[in-house]
Amino acid sequence: MRSAHAVIPAAAALMVLVLLSALSQTEACNKALCASDVSKCLIQELCQCRPSDGNCSCCKECMLCLGSLWEECCDCVGMCNPKNYSDTPATSKSTVEELHRPIPSLFRALTEGDAPINMMVVSFPVAEELSHHESLVSFLGQREDQQQNISLPKNSIHARYDSTRGPDNLCTVVYFDDCVSIRQCKLYCESMGGSKYRWFHNACCECIGPECLDYGSKSVKCMNCMF
Repeated sequence: MRSAHAVIPAAAALMVLVLLSALSQTEACNKALCASDVSKCLIQELCQCRPSDGNCSCCKECMLCLGSLWEECCDCVGMCNPKNYSDTPATSKSTVEELHRPIPSLFRALTEGDAPINMMVVSFPVAEELSHHESLVSFLGQREDQQQNISLPKNSIHARYDSTRGPDNLCTVVYFDDCVSIRQCKLYCESMGGSKYRWFHNACCECIGPECLDYGSKSVKCMNCMF
């Protein structure tokens, strides 16, 4: 006779499969960003009510469970109206963060010569990196240098670039071939000694080297995670 302890994990695994299947059928849901956290909240039965039916008894608990992902993922659990991602594809949005303890020598050593397996190393002029006036979705953590501003004020490091850096300076970034979570992206980039990372909302991860003045490239180039 099987013990109850053996039945519970099997039931939990079955529930996860059912929830992920239901999630994959929600076309508007950003699955790459939301799947893990949404599954956790659904398994805990914190997002079972339906505001559209006038029942918001679990709304607060669901919002607390999703935390900072509430705005992006509330439609995955039926808590808000579906978003139209056709106008703003996941590849056009990204989250960036500066890493507090970069190791430039390690990053350079790992990106010189042949690229490590499951990664692609890309280098391009720093001037090209700074030529893009982009709007980032979010900044995580505290930025020590407040002069590094995407809006390019006159006294910023970007404005001083032409007079302080040569045209041959290269920004080197690393793309991982496969899709990863934002937590994995940060961990991988820290382990490589990267200075910053950019995580695209299609789950493509870009580690940014010490020579880059901004947040690397805004192009998705993960071989197995392009859409």
